[in-house]
Amino acid sequence: MWQQHLNTIYEVGYTISLIALILSLGILSYFRSLRCARITLHMNLFASFAVNNTLWLIWYGFVVANTEMLVENGIVCRVLHVLLHYFLLTNYAWMLCEGVYLHTLLVSAFTSEHSLVKWLMAVGWPTPAIFVMVYTILRATSDDPRDYLECWIDSGNYMNALIFPVCVSTLLNLLFLCNIVRVLLTKLRAGPAIGTRPSRSMLQAFRATLLLVPLLGLHYLVIPFRPPKGHPWEKTHDIVSAVTASFQGLCVAVLFCFCNGEVIAQFKRKWEGSALIRKRANSCTATTVSVRWRERRRCDCQTELPVEEKPMKQMGNDVASPTSVAFTTRRDSNGIKHAKILIKRNDSSYDFNQYQTQC
Repeated sequence: MWQQHLNTIYEVGYTISLIALILSLGILSYFRSLRCARITLHMNLFASFAVNNTLWLIWYGFVVANTEMLVENGIVCRVLHVLLHYFLLTNYAWMLCEGVYLHTLLVSAFTSEHSLVKWLMAVGWPTPAIFVMVYTILRATSDDPRDYLECWIDSGNYMNALIFPVCVSTLLNLLFLCNIVRVLLTKLRAGPAIGTRPSRSMLQAFRATLLLVPLLGLHYLVIPFRPPKGHPWEKTHDIVSAVTASFQGLCVAVLFCFCNGEVIAQFKRKWEGSALIRKRANSCTATTVSVRWRERRRCDCQTELPVEEKPMKQMGNDVASPTSVAFTTRRDSNGIKHAKILIKRNDSSYDFNQYQTQC
């Protein structure tokens, strides 16, 4: 019963994190003006977490809750286990790439960002596969039932093959961040005399990384201190581990996207542009209504005049003859007014029906 409640915490956390990561990827893809090397690293980090969270939801929904599949110990569930831990390691690999990127730009200011991103792409995705491959071979060739039964749901004897690269990645990131703090303090104290001051966006990325690295490493830091079964602190440890593991994606999305100053500025520009368009549209509508109202008033005034006849003279070589023009108006069943012009010349009439649609 307790394990089911614990699994529910995992599922809720991974679902919320997945939604936040998909929104973050959509936002960064929509605003093309945000495209740069740093945002490319953020998007790879979001993609890694999104795939990992999706695989965890599949694992809890179709493997953990399916007793028959656990007993069968088929190849499908074991492959899912391997893929799940591969993308778990890519999360920490891309966090290490974030730290290396910030450290390189601050320490070596003349480094090409384009070349740096290419090198980091070669580290972020392929490197975790090496450790996962070693882990898979060790478990597949083990004789201990804990290593090869029940879809490898038990941590087994070789989980250290995965914990080691995670701890190394977290430690390197902490060292990078400590050196970044030292460089930033030196530049801020010296002012513009020694080179360029760090940009605001770089400082924001540094603060986000500084907060995120200890948070991501917290999950694996508490594993060695897991109390034995039946201990009073066992449930507390399980809850802390479930929360820190399942809500990591949400923390990544909040720190690197939702609280990103550049993203917030883009949303403000988008909102101000939409408000300006709506204001212009309302102004144009009011002007059109005002012009039409003046035209209707002018037409009503013209139709209220009495019928009058004016003499006209023929031009050119035509024979002069008395001519008169009469204006009459009528209103049809729909309430629309029509103007009728009757021209009389030499007792013969030419009837021209002209309808002033403006009136």
